[in-house]
Amino acid sequence: MLTEQILIFIQIILLDLVLAGDNAIIIGMVASQFPNEQRKKIIFWGIGAAIVLRIIFTLITAYLLQITGLRLIGGVLLLYVCYKLYVDVVKGNASEEKSPSVENTSFFKAITTIIIADVTMSLDNVLAVAGAAKDHYYLLIFGLVLSIALMAVAANLISQWIKKYKWIAWLGLLAILFVAIELIYTDIKLFI
Repeated sequence: MLTEQILIFIQIILLDLVLAGDNAIIIGMVASQFPNEQRKKIIFWGIGAAIVLRIIFTLITAYLLQITGLRLIGGVLLLYVCYKLYVDVVKGNASEEKSPSVENTSFFKAITTIIIADVTMSLDNVLAVAGAAKDHYYLLIFGLVLSIALMAVAANLISQWIKKYKWIAWLGLLAILFVAIELIYTDIKLFI
């Protein structure tokens, strides 16, 4: 019994390392286009939204696992997020430098983009961790807390790196695109 719990514990850590990175990439990419003070606020609110969504999704995971087509919808939403990030971050960075003052509507657009992505990626993370944790609820809670901590650290680092190295934005975009295609493919497989 203890061996099973240790294996589940290790599996949850590995899942969180991979899946929390997706959220961190999006939050970091969106935040990278803002001045330092606004970047901190965007990271704070983006992670806050992810925390709330993960708690909600954790509470209703059993129900969500029964919904066919949910991953397909999530994948399509992520494709939209991927396009928005390309236009706002990658293309925007290549064509012009952002001015130090960014209008509030851009701030709220950034938060909205993060929330749309969080809905999809938080769901994916919670479903994976819940599946791994099985009936061990304390391991599920551990996985939830660990993913939030990893996301907070990674989002800040990624936003700083994207500011310095523009090519990292392309890598982030490819990672998000891969997750979107994988989500869509997973649900399409069920329909065929």
